Amino acid sequence: MTLFVFSILLIGLLGYLAQTTGLCLVRGVNEALAGKPMFLLSIVMSGSLAWVSILIGYLVGVETPFISYEYSILAVVGGLLFGLGASFNGGCGVSTISKLARGQLVMLLTISGWLAGWLLLASVSLDYRISPYQIELSLHTGILVCISVFILLCTIKMNRANRKLWLSMLGIGLCAGIVFLHEPKWTPSGLLKDVSLSLWYERSETWPDESRFMLITALLIGMVLAALHKKTFELVALTSRSSFKHFLAGCLMGVGAAIASGGNDSQLLLGLPSLSPAGITTVLCMLAGIVVGLKLPRVIKLRRK
Repeated sequence: MTLFVFSILLIGLLGYLAQTTGLCLVRGVNEALAGKPMFLLSIVMSGSLAWVSILIGYLVGVETPFISYEYSILAVVGGLLFGLGASFNGGCGVSTISKLARGQLVMLLTISGWLAGWLLLASVSLDYRISPYQIELSLHTGILVCISVFILLCTIKMNRANRKLWLSMLGIGLCAGIVFLHEPKWTPSGLLKDVSLSLWYERSETWPDESRFMLITALLIGMVLAALHKKTFELVALTSRSSFKHFLAGCLMGVGAAIASGGNDSQLLLGLPSLSPAGITTVLCMLAGIVVGLKLPRVIKLRRK
């Protein structure tokens, strides 16, 4: 019970930080293409403090969810589809929730599309546990410690804005890692996956327990509070055109997440810190998919001219 209450508080803090930092892979790729890679790098490295969660899990006797899996073509296909959908949506999985918390109601259509995408592939078994990638705990932890120490040393030389950005991103990863000890499937994409599977197979026993919905509610509350504090909250009405676009984008994201066994939240906060070849491949392909999705409208526009 104590760990659950602590997890609720951490998830709320995570939501607040995600909202204030503007955590979004699409934004990160956009800035990187404009010659400013700092934001994207901070997102990709946000899980570097996962070794703290691994150490806590070891001390309290809780199994950690940082499990690594072999490379798979599914990671490539799923990552590309998710990235394309995120670019068309104008935001990744986490930023979809953030935008909804800021009053952009069209993101409900993205979430609906995401659920539809999961449902579409609910009967397909895409399980990475078939090919686990073995890495010794000491080596895994050592690599993460070295990376995080290097980042923290670099922040000393950064300007105030970049230092705040990096520390906030590391804080997001740290909060997420500790919450994973209580609930390995707390992420929005994990919740949608299990909801879709329960609906598809009509098995009430597989429906996510209420604690997972409470965690997502705490995440939303943290995001809403940040939006109100920063005065960025504004209700934006739905339009038929935007609703259709975001629903289709959500479908692509849902299908991609189903194929890759997780959306960008799971991949960034669990796959990368696990040093998983599958997770690393998925994230790289998500970034590639976002780049293609951002460039595609410009290429079409130039060809029409």
